[in-house]
Amino acid sequence: MRAGFRVSPNGEDAAMTVMQIGAEPQLGARKFNLLATSSGEEMIRRCRRMAMLLPELADALAVQKADEPGRLFDITDFAGEDRELIAQTLGEGEIAGVAALANGITAQMQEAVMAGLWRIRFTDGEGRRIADYVEVASIPAAVRQARSVLPASISHGPAPPGAMNIMPVLSEIGDRISRYRDGDPGYVINFSLFPMSPEDMAFLQETLGAGPVQLTSRGYGTCRIVATGTRNVWSVQMYNAMDTIILDTLEICGIPSVAIAAEEDFRDSEARLREIEEAYFK
Repeated sequence: MRAGFRVSPNGEDAAMTVMQIGAEPQLGARKFNLLATSSGEEMIRRCRRMAMLLPELADALAVQKADEPGRLFDITDFAGEDRELIAQTLGEGEIAGVAALANGITAQMQEAVMAGLWRIRFTDGEGRRIADYVEVASIPAAVRQARSVLPASISHGPAPPGAMNIMPVLSEIGDRISRYRDGDPGYVINFSLFPMSPEDMAFLQETLGAGPVQLTSRGYGTCRIVATGTRNVWSVQMYNAMDTIILDTLEICGIPSVAIAAEEDFRDSEARLREIEEAYFK
């Protein structure tokens, strides 16, 4: 049995998922550039609130720091056509996700084609939209809010029958999360190189619990980033273009760096947004 994998009923090796992923966040690219069409030109003339928002977003990107709180722009009461123009202008980038908040509220997050710029929709328990924002941030505030209420320690009973290495792994996780402080470098446990039995992985899932955040990043393959039910413990799994797992890890960190916009991303996104404004909105 390969490290980090289980033997499937038909005898083939299949990836062991550290934390189960439910419905995949919706990702997709827009099929055409509406802004470059005559219909887009007419929409831009009508949607002046959107035209006024663009320079504000660019100004926010110009001063945003990766380690500082972001800035929210409320578009909840924008007309439907304005919101559609926002969607067309921002596009859909590589990262999307969901975060479960208090009182049944869910944040649906989609990064724009410009890194560090996000569209955030909040829905209630019935799926009704209650708020709509554009956010300039390294990661949406909803992600930080959701993980901040999780317990920062783990407890468990004795190892189950069939366990191999789960107890030292849990000791390592417990020690690392007790010493972790915001801003510290992340610590990675790589299950792709570490032998864990199915019983080990089931006990690990049971101990850590299911968390409120899941993110998916699609670039060269797919990266699935899932919060466990323990603060600062994340499942990060990399898949190749054939959707075969190639890296299966736990990260002890505030938020995995693969999901966070870097300092230079804000400057690049500012420049791209100003180019869009100049080309289509002036």
